[in-house]
Amino acid sequence: MAIAYIEDLARHEGQSVTIRGWLHNRRSSGRIHFLTVRDGSGFVQAVMSRNIVGDELFHRADHLAQETSILVSGTVRADTRAPGGFEIDATELQVVSESKDYPITPKEHGVDYLMDRRHLWIRSPRQQAILRVRHEVIDAIRDFFNGRGFVLADTPIFTPAACEGTTTLFPVQYFENETAFLTQSGQLYNEANAMALGRVYCFGPTFRAEKSKTRRHLTEFWMVEPEVAYATLDDIIELGEALVVSVVGRVLDTRRRELEMLERDTTKLERVKTPFPRISYDEAAEILKQHGRPFESGGDFGGTDETVLSQQFDRPVAVHRYPAAVKAFYMKPDPERPDRALCVDVLAPEGYGEIIGGGQRLDDYDLLLQRIHEHNLPQDAFEWYLDLRRYGSVPHSGFGMGVERVVAWLCGLEHIRETIPYPRMLYRLYP
Repeated sequence: MAIAYIEDLARHEGQSVTIRGWLHNRRSSGRIHFLTVRDGSGFVQAVMSRNIVGDELFHRADHLAQETSILVSGTVRADTRAPGGFEIDATELQVVSESKDYPITPKEHGVDYLMDRRHLWIRSPRQQAILRVRHEVIDAIRDFFNGRGFVLADTPIFTPAACEGTTTLFPVQYFENETAFLTQSGQLYNEANAMALGRVYCFGPTFRAEKSKTRRHLTEFWMVEPEVAYATLDDIIELGEALVVSVVGRVLDTRRRELEMLERDTTKLERVKTPFPRISYDEAAEILKQHGRPFESGGDFGGTDETVLSQQFDRPVAVHRYPAAVKAFYMKPDPERPDRALCVDVLAPEGYGEIIGGGQRLDDYDLLLQRIHEHNLPQDAFEWYLDLRRYGSVPHSGFGMGVERVVAWLCGLEHIRETIPYPRMLYRLYP
C-alpha cells in the first residue's frame, strides 16, 4: 500500500494509502470513530466503521490517547466538508508508540504553561500554520534576491566588535584570553562582501541583549541583510519596497489556508502595493504632534510612536532622514543637511512597527574615522572596516529586515513569540 503525505491526498483519490502520523483528536459516534490524524504536512480525518474493520480493531481505537503515533491505512475519499477536501475510510490501524497524559489538551492553557512546553505546542494547528507562513517568508526572501542577481555571502556570528557599540550584545568567551560577541548584524562584513561581489545578502540569526519585554522584541532573531555597491538611499528604499511586496504576494498566493486558520484579514495585506508612502523624520514628528503624542523632536521613535505613524497609512510607510545623533556611526550624513542621516525605517501597518532599517553608508574615510572616535569605539577593531574606505571606496547602501516581525504582521499576531519555533526573550531560555 502506498505511503502518502496528507498534503498530497488529492493525487491519491480513490486509492488505498497509508498515513504515518500522530493522533491529534478522536471522537466516536456509536459504531464509528472519527480520528483526526496529522503527519506534519497537514491534518485529515480518518473514518473508522466498526462494520468494516471488525470489533477487535474498533475496540483498539477506543482508547487511543492524544499524540499517539500511528499508521492509518484506508481509501482516500473526496469530501467538500473536510478542511483539506479529503477524508480516509480507514481499514487498518497500527500503533507505533503510545502517548500517555499528553500535557496540552484541547482546554485553554495559559501562555507561560504553553511556552514551557513549546516543543509540544508547535504540534498544534495554529502554531503549525504560523511556522508554515514563516517558511514561506524565508523562501520568498531567498527567491527574491537570487532572482535579482544577488549573491548569498554568509557573515560571522562571532565578532570582535559591535556595529553599534557593545551595550546590547552578548559577550562570549573566545578561548583563553579573548572576548567575542554574538553578532547583532552582518552588515559591516556584508559591506566588504559588496565591495567584492557587488550585490550581496546575508541571512542568519542575530542577537540583541536589550532588556526589553515588549511584544515586538526577541533576543535571538533572523534577519536578511542586502548590501549593494553604488546604491543610494533611494535605490535601497525601492529595493526594500519591492522585497516587501514580493513576500506579501507570495504568502497570499501560497498560504491562504494558513491565513484563514489564523483568521487573518487578508484584505489589509492585499493593499500592500508599491510605491509606499515616504515621509521625512520631520514630517513624522509633526504627525505625532498632531495626534497628541508627547514626542520631543530629535529623539528616536518609540513603539507607540511607530504605531501611531503606521496607523495613518494602509500599507508600509518609509520614514527617512532621522537625526544623525540617534543613528549608528556608519550612516552617511545628508549633504544638504548634515545633522540628518541618509537612513530609512520601513514601518508595517496595523501597529507592527519597524520591519526594515537601513540606509546609505559612510564612504568617506576621514569622516568614518571621526565617527568611530566620537562613539568611543576601538579603532583597532575597525581597521579592516576602514580598509574598505582606503582601497576603492564607493557609495553603497543596504538594510536589514527581521523575519519574525514580518511573520507577526502577515499572520496578525499579538506577540512575536509565536513566530519562531523556540523564542528567546528576556526571561525565556527554555526549552
